[in-house]
Amino acid sequence: MPVKIQNDLPAKARLEHENIFVMDETRAVSQDIRPLQILVLNLMPIKEETELQLLRAMSNTPLQIDVTFLQMKTHTSKNTSESHLHKFYNVFDEVKANNYDGLIITGAPVEQLPYEEVNYWDELTQIMDWADMHCTSTLFICWGAQAGLYHKYGIDKHMLDKKLSGIYRHHVINRKHPLMRGFDDYFMAPHSRYTAVSREDIEKCPELEILADSEEAGVYIVMSRNGKNLFVMGHPEYDRITLDQEYKRDMAKGISPDMPVNYYPDDDYTKRPELSWRAHANILYSNWLNYFVYQTTPYDLNGAPMK
Repeated sequence: MPVKIQNDLPAKARLEHENIFVMDETRAVSQDIRPLQILVLNLMPIKEETELQLLRAMSNTPLQIDVTFLQMKTHTSKNTSESHLHKFYNVFDEVKANNYDGLIITGAPVEQLPYEEVNYWDELTQIMDWADMHCTSTLFICWGAQAGLYHKYGIDKHMLDKKLSGIYRHHVINRKHPLMRGFDDYFMAPHSRYTAVSREDIEKCPELEILADSEEAGVYIVMSRNGKNLFVMGHPEYDRITLDQEYKRDMAKGISPDMPVNYYPDDDYTKRPELSWRAHANILYSNWLNYFVYQTTPYDLNGAPMK
């Protein structure tokens, strides 16, 4: 089933070119069905790329999904045009009276800052608190996952010796958990970050369960036992060339980064990167949408606040 988006969102043409079924507003209104209402708080700097990646990931379910994009009112984006933000994005004041089936909070390139020094931290914590009563389930990605663990459970991050970048092998810990249905015992997933959250700190919190991890990259998937909050430490939504773009951008800045691991054929960055994580990424998003959003959300979102 399709993802419903605005008629002229730039990502629409790219998705259609990939034969991904998207439905514009004109066609959607003719269908007698309630689509899932998914709110996406996009904190990534180049927002059009993240829009495309997340819409692509959410398209692989039998569910119709209506996506609303949210930006921070207290932060000015330097890498996305003001006209794009004005046309396709809301701010929190415009959506806070609504209920949503699901919320996605993306990563952000601010992980080396203390949380309280991020200029939109107060607004972000307000949205996270609001989501407890207004969203059936919330998916936190990368820095968003670290921020969510810190705000909700007091679990802090720590700096790594160097940037963790590449495609890492992960292990499923609890195969019986609905989120992990369809996963192989081992699977690949992208990471791109300077910080991490320790397993020991997570295991001290009885409300959380670690579902997948990596010997090299550490804890990958954590979920609250009530299904309300899903924390994914990597970037399963990344497309084939995202890490390539980050690596070459950093080289151009003179940062001299390590080459992303398990990514370029023969570790030759002039070659086309290998795509080895898409299937499991699709399963992850589909399972979240099915088992923790669709299967538990009320039909009438305008009813009583969610619990």
